[in-house]
Formats: sequence, structure tokens, C-alpha cells
Amino acid sequence: MTVDFLIVGQGVAGSVLAWTLDQRGCSVLLADDPALPSASAVAAGIVNPLTGRKLVRTWKADELFPFLHQFYSDIEKQLGVEFFHPKNIYRPFRSINEQTDYLALIADPETRQYVSESTDDQNYSPYINNPFGGLEVTQSGWLDLSEFVRIIKGYFVRKNQYFEGGVTVNDLTIIGNRTVWKDIDVHKVIFCDGAMARENPLFDWLPYNPVKGQILTAVVENYSISTIVNQGLFILPVRKGLVRIGATYSWHDLDWQATDDGRTYLEAKVDAILKVPYQVVAQQAGIRPSTKDRRPFIGIHPTQPAIGIFGGMGTKGVSLAPYLAEQFARHLLDGEDLEPEANISRCVSLYHGS
Repeated sequence: MTVDFLIVGQGVAGSVLAWTLDQRGCSVLLADDPALPSASAVAAGIVNPLTGRKLVRTWKADELFPFLHQFYSDIEKQLGVEFFHPKNIYRPFRSINEQTDYLALIADPETRQYVSESTDDQNYSPYINNPFGGLEVTQSGWLDLSEFVRIIKGYFVRKNQYFEGGVTVNDLTIIGNRTVWKDIDVHKVIFCDGAMARENPLFDWLPYNPVKGQILTAVVENYSISTIVNQGLFILPVRKGLVRIGATYSWHDLDWQATDDGRTYLEAKVDAILKVPYQVVAQQAGIRPSTKDRRPFIGIHPTQPAIGIFGGMGTKGVSLAPYLAEQFARHLLDGEDLEPEANISRCVSLYHGS
């Protein structure tokens, strides 16, 4: 048996890349070990073109956001499913000064294109503390990651192109430009294993900077806000009466365990924003595969042309993966250049292997 690509890891990155290559007519075998923790199983899946206190445009936002909206909606239409939810993000101002600063920022047409012309602050005020008003970010929304991953898995299972189990470098026999795995001749193996890539001996030289994050799930009765609220943390309505609240950021204690400190931090933050009672019903923790220069790791291994990587997307995998997967596919299939800021060749001076 021969396949074009073995994709190792089925979080958002592996799912998106596998789908992209499949749609290009490639034979793709998607492998995932359900016993391993996954950041995609925890992440809220929010896409947001303007981030941080200063409403900074996400890297390559003008390319990423039209592409991702089209990408996810196309899969929904093709498979007759629903997992992507375009929604505005309401940003209540913290002070008059912040209001003034934000209004000055959105005078710039490049930022203005991502901000709603008008915002109904009165609609939010029974639920959200917004004495200074706010603005709404457009072209945003959220991907139901667990549903998306489940659907992509089902698609490849039906094609008999899914392997449930781990794949490590030791399982591979690399022979020049090809690899043999379980008697299958593989043209290229692409690792999409998130934060686990730090333990991959072929890619442990890449400068990851993993970040632990925690989120809460809470019941909020009679909460009629359908948009996402963001002021130092997000309140994401996933269905009527149920929200997700997050997130924390920690570069220490990098484990997958939820903590009391994390819950206390998030509750203090949400108490300052949410006017109505809520009850926490769940708490989760995950490790984001962030990088030191905040750019993804995409490309082919410096000395092993049959092995590649597609990862390091940190907190923005849902936004980044569709556009970059298309670019990686064009690189792999058509020989087009990769985005230099994402190409692992930028880190090749750190590689001292053979």
C-alpha cells in the first residue's frame, strides 16, 4: 500500500491539513492517539482579527479571515454539518481614556474594516458592566473544535483512511525521500502533534514556548447575549444558558491539570464584567503550542526530505491553519514558496542534528 501523506495528530492543525490535501486529490492517512492530551480538545476556538488592549490586527489578518470563513463554511456545506459560528465580539471600554484611545485607533481604515459601524450598548447593559460603552469587532466568531475534529475524523474513517493510535519517529523507517510505516509506503509524513512536538527528536530543536491555559464552563440563566464578550477575558455563549469563560496564560507548571488558582483568577475577572449570577460546572486546562517568535512552524525537515511539520500555532490555530494549510499544500504539491515568517528554515541555525 502507498499513500501520499501520513498526518500525525488530529487537532485543528492536523484536521485542516488533512482535509486540504484530501481535497487536492492526495491520498491521506490521518493518525491520532486519543490517549494523548490535546489543546484542541480544550480551546474555545475563537477567531478574532483585533487582539489585545491596543486592538492590534492579527498577523496577516487581511488574508487569513476571508479565507477561514470560506474554508469552514465550505466544509459545512459539503458535509451538511454545522460547527463554525460567525459572531461579533463586544469589547466594553474600561474607562473614558480607553474609549478615546479605541475611537482614535479605529479611525485607521485598516482597523476600521474590522469594527461594526454601530453598537447597541443598551442591549448589553443588563448583563455586562459597560458604563463607558463599547465596540463590536466583526469577521470574528468561534469554531466548535470538538465537533469539527469529530466530523473530520468521521470523514476519514468512512474512507478507511484513519488510524487510531500513536505514531512516533521510532515507528518510521526513513529511506531517503520516502518513509515506510506499518508496511505502508509513505511519500511524506507530516507531524501536526501540537505541544507534543517538543518531544519529537526530529523537531525538538525548534524554539517552542508553550503556554498553559485554563477555561471555565458556566451556567448563566436568562443570559440573552449571543455575541462573544471580551475584556481581558472572553465570555463565549455556546448555547442558551451555557458559556465558556477564559482564559489564563502561564509559562510555568506546564501540565494539563486545572488548578484552584486558575479558577480563582478567572472568577475574579468575570465578576468584574458579568452582572448576572453564574455557576461554574466545569474547568479544563491545556497547553498551547506557542513559539518564541509567535509564528508557526511549517516546512520540511532540514535533512529528512520525507518528514515535515505543521504546527506551533499557539492560541490562533483556528485562524491560521486554513490559510497556511493551503500554502503548505501548494509548497508540497506545486513547489511554491512558503511564508518566510512561518517556514522552519528561519530556525535552521538551531539545528545541529544529522
